[in-house]
Amino acid sequence: MTTIVVVRHGETTWNQTQRLQGWAPAPLTDLGQEQVSQLGTTLTEEYSIDRILSSDLYRTEETVEILLEHIDAPVTFESAWRERDMGLYQGLPVTQMSKRFPQYDLEEAGPEAAHRRPESGESLVDVRKRVLERWETTLTECEPGETILIVTHGGPIRLLLGHLKNLDIVKTIMEQSQGNCAINEFKVDCKTDTIRIVCENDTGHC
Repeated sequence: MTTIVVVRHGETTWNQTQRLQGWAPAPLTDLGQEQVSQLGTTLTEEYSIDRILSSDLYRTEETVEILLEHIDAPVTFESAWRERDMGLYQGLPVTQMSKRFPQYDLEEAGPEAAHRRPESGESLVDVRKRVLERWETTLTECEPGETILIVTHGGPIRLLLGHLKNLDIVKTIMEQSQGNCAINEFKVDCKTDTIRIVCENDTGHC
C-alpha cells in the first residue's frame, strides 16, 4: 500500500485580499508561514515521507522551504501541479470577477464555464487534464510502502478529489473547499489500482 498526502500551501497576501492568484508570485503571510510550520510538525508526527512533489509557483516553493525544516526528503518542483492560469484576470478580486465576467462563473453559466479560457489563461478543463495526467503518472511511478507528499493549490486538489468521487465539474468546484495547509490523504493499492480517500480538507492542525 502506498500513501499519498496532498496539501495546499499556506495563506498568502492575495488570499487575505481575496484576489485571483493564478500563477502570480504572491508570498506567504506571517500567518501562512505559521500554518506551514504547524503542518510540518503534523506531517512529521503522522507520516514518514519519502519524497515531495510540488508546484513550482512561488507560494508552494515557499511552503516547501518551511516544510523542509521538519521533513528530510528530496523535492521535485513541477508545473503540472500549478494552480489555474487566470490570464488577464489574474489579480482581480474574486467577487469582481464573477460580477464582471459571469461567463466564467460556474454558478451563473453552468458546465460551459468550465470549458472557457480567460485570455492567455486556462480553462478548468485544461487544469483538470494536466493535473490528472500527472496524478496517473505518479500512481504508475509509486512504490509499495512509499509515502509521497504533494504540495499544490486549492484548485488542483478539488479537481483531483472530484475525479476520485465521480463528481461533475460544477459540483467539484462549487461543493468542495480546501483550507490553507489542508491535508488530504489517499491510500493506493498498487496491485489493484484502487484508491481510498482517508481524509480530505483536514485543517485541524492549523
